[in-house]
Amino acid sequence: MVETADRVDAGTRDQTLVVLGTHQFAPEVLDLVEETPGVRVDAFVENLDRARTAQPIEGVRVLWIEDAAELAGTHLAVCALGTTKRRRIVEEAQALGFRFATVVHPLARVSRRSTLGEGTIASVGAVVAARTQIGRHVILNRGALVGHDTEIGDFVTLGPGANVAGLCRIGNGAYLAIGCVIRDRVTIGAGAVVAAGAVVTADVPERVQVAGVPARVVKEGVDGL
Repeated sequence: MVETADRVDAGTRDQTLVVLGTHQFAPEVLDLVEETPGVRVDAFVENLDRARTAQPIEGVRVLWIEDAAELAGTHLAVCALGTTKRRRIVEEAQALGFRFATVVHPLARVSRRSTLGEGTIASVGAVVAARTQIGRHVILNRGALVGHDTEIGDFVTLGPGANVAGLCRIGNGAYLAIGCVIRDRVTIGAGAVVAAGAVVTADVPERVQVAGVPARVVKEGVDGL
């Protein structure tokens, strides 16, 4: 994990971003950035389907990833893929020289005693309690709650309203869906998926899906979402 670098929040001035990804979550990230004073989005970036560069998104141009390289020296990047599979486009952008913004919406609350890794997004109503470490390229969606002394790995997604208690450990690439609850002192393994509304009261192994109240393994051999 890394400490916050290139954080953009209500105190930022005159910072321009590119948003990696062009699917449904991209306009949401555009909203978050537009509501953060002193920050704006200059372009979206696509890496899989050139046809998606033909039309702007909400009036903002869409660039093929190789064409976006000329912006690497002047723009920060943030990824707007809502799945944990965003590693690919992040690594491609990094290879082009992009540094990554950590986006904190003005209505998110992050303890000054906690750290957010590069590329992480804290959306509206997200709360991060004291002495917590959030990894790189994590999405804390609307109203996500993270308790004190918790560690969240890289490329983790917390869906809207997900509630992770204190002293938890969330492995790299885990996906915690909307409204799930993780009891204190629980470990969620790397690549695991916690279904919407699940209540997790015991440790979850790597690369399994759990669901229900209390949560139980319903599928093995998964790798995030």
